[in-house]
Amino acid sequence: MNWITNYVRPRINSIFSRREVPENLWSKCDECGTMLFHRELSGNLNVCTNCGHHMAITPRDRFAGLFDGGIFSEIDVPQPNPDPLHFRDQKKYPDRLRSAQKSTGEKEAMLVATGEIGRTPIVAAAQDFSFMAGSMGMYVGNAIIAAAETAVKLKRPLILFSAAGGARMQEGILSLMQMPRTTVAVQMLREAGLPYIVVLTHPTTGGVTASYAMLGDVHIAEPGALICFAGPRVIEQTIREKLPEGFQRAEYLLEHGMLDRVTPRTEMRDELITITRMLMGLSPVVRGDLPAPAADTAATQSSKKPAKK
Repeated sequence: MNWITNYVRPRINSIFSRREVPENLWSKCDECGTMLFHRELSGNLNVCTNCGHHMAITPRDRFAGLFDGGIFSEIDVPQPNPDPLHFRDQKKYPDRLRSAQKSTGEKEAMLVATGEIGRTPIVAAAQDFSFMAGSMGMYVGNAIIAAAETAVKLKRPLILFSAAGGARMQEGILSLMQMPRTTVAVQMLREAGLPYIVVLTHPTTGGVTASYAMLGDVHIAEPGALICFAGPRVIEQTIREKLPEGFQRAEYLLEHGMLDRVTPRTEMRDELITITRMLMGLSPVVRGDLPAPAADTAATQSSKKPAKK
């Protein structure tokens, strides 16, 4: 009787009362080690609420926080040859693509969309570092050209969020050819008199930095973002000298005149709205959802004095 009471009954109860607890409810900050609840973290755009460290964020989540109401329309991007060089290292290139598509749920390393921010129509493009390190291949080149052509057609500014480890080695010289192609796309915007704003996120390196990521009219970076062509470790090994602390980080580049702003992700939307409307020659955005008061009404109200009791 004791065996049934002490072992069998608790065992049965534990089996039927066991609850499945998802493993992704908490995330650990890479900088300070704080455990962050997933809803709190996503509500803060993947920025640590304790130390302000900016974690990786997908283009879809970024666009959900950027566009008004999280509403945007994707732009179709022409599909290039999936394996132009029949490249193979430890895996075949098509196998790597399928693996990245399965893990991210995206077609490729860049998402292009249209929508409004602060009632201001824009075209936006964002790289996904989790897709083969956001590497620049033919698809990314096609995506930037499609974004630029759409912006010119709709007469909208283009905002690009860069995050890449450089060119895609599996496409060889074809990936390097995207540098001049995207430069031509940026020139299309300039000739149309449309703003091109670049937001550099962690990390932006290699051929991406050497092309479209540094050709903007305005360059904004997220705090702590690594922005460079060759990484600091490579440079140290080459010159055999210790580099300054914070070298090639966003704050260092801002101090040396290579950036216009370093803006936290939680403040980025308001910053982009202000800059975009300024460059487009539009009036300042009206906060809230109310129409701006008429000029004569505002002047009349300001001239009124409170009645004496």
